[in-house]
Amino acid sequence: MRKIMFLLSLLIGLSAFAQEIDGTKKDSVSGIKKNLSEFSKKKGHPLTTGYLPIGFFNIDLKTLIKYNNYEGFRLGLGGVTNEKLFENYKLGGYVVYGFKDDAFKYSLGASALVNKEKKTWVSLYYTDDIKEIGTYDFLTDARFYSLFEPRLINIIQFYKYKQWQANIQSELSPKLLTEFRVAHSDVTNIENYYFIKDGKGYKEYMLSEAILSVQVKLQTDTILNDDGKKVVSDVLPKVSAQITKGFKGVAESDFNYAKFALKLDYEIERKRLSSTSFLLQGELATGDVPLTHLFHAFPNQPTKSSIMRRFSVAGVQSFETMYFGEFYSDKLAMLQIKHTFRRFKLAEKWKPEMVLISRNAIGSISDIDRHFGVSFNTLDHFYNEAGLELNKIILGFGLSFAYRYGYYNLPNFDNNISFKFTFNLKI
Repeated sequence: MRKIMFLLSLLIGLSAFAQEIDGTKKDSVSGIKKNLSEFSKKKGHPLTTGYLPIGFFNIDLKTLIKYNNYEGFRLGLGGVTNEKLFENYKLGGYVVYGFKDDAFKYSLGASALVNKEKKTWVSLYYTDDIKEIGTYDFLTDARFYSLFEPRLINIIQFYKYKQWQANIQSELSPKLLTEFRVAHSDVTNIENYYFIKDGKGYKEYMLSEAILSVQVKLQTDTILNDDGKKVVSDVLPKVSAQITKGFKGVAESDFNYAKFALKLDYEIERKRLSSTSFLLQGELATGDVPLTHLFHAFPNQPTKSSIMRRFSVAGVQSFETMYFGEFYSDKLAMLQIKHTFRRFKLAEKWKPEMVLISRNAIGSISDIDRHFGVSFNTLDHFYNEAGLELNKIILGFGLSFAYRYGYYNLPNFDNNISFKFTFNLKI
């Protein structure tokens, strides 16, 4: 109860700075009034947005079926209400079941629109689920949906968490998106991992956090949609910054820490339909941060012996030759460069695409002895990989090749190679 009151008080405080909710509602709608083609034309195809509208409820396609090493097949249902039910409110969540771990996971919450002009939403959610060790997400990043979850199938290290969170998200201007979150989490390690602090080993711990995330779009463009309304579209470059502060003693939280992250997305487009994109990202953690909440460089190499046994789906921004669980850092910097050539025409409807890729990372970790029970390496030297993708060979499918070179090159030549397929579906 103390945790709930703590979050609710913060939520009320945040709401006090917003405008009163507009009480106007749309007329009620019964049945399925808007069909799939209309939704696709006006608001985006479900295979692009990841949501399928059924009456007043948008089904989240990401919740239907997944597979990973811990849960096996993960089946469920989730989504969020749309304007047919409430214009200024949303109810959302999901329920899923993992067949291998024989356990249900769920999330439930609500959001309220408190400033329509600034698109300001205030939300409160509770989640009981699992998460990959070392994952760090920017709150202001756009939701990404793909028919194939590239990394999910091969992830080997998860932890359990139960979390209350309150958010306020606002678009202060067409170029500035912000989100603030307060959260309290109960963390239980699935791995035989202990975080050592003052001579005590923590396998379970509580964390209270405040997170501020800001995304600046250095350039935007205005287009007309199908309704004749002006819509601001994203144009790179974008700069994202995020600060996380953990508070010991707040709602029985165990650790004090701070995390900082900065990301730059930039793309150069050329008249000959080629492009070069850059992703530069840096992350830093200080204080008492368990391994679950440190950083990895998005590895995507299954921990299997042969090239063909490692054949899977290539990611968008992942290191294809870096093995899962191989490196963790509390200081991490990454640079990824992609050059996409103009599609070459082999036949009237056969136009593959070639992409050259360079990925580099460097990092370190302080007091590695505080992390007991899970073995991993550090990135004290540059990690390098070079890749080649041949995309859209047939039905959206392509092939990806990558090679690991430099300081972390492995003695066995085969272990340095990644061979996977890609999938790019154009709606």
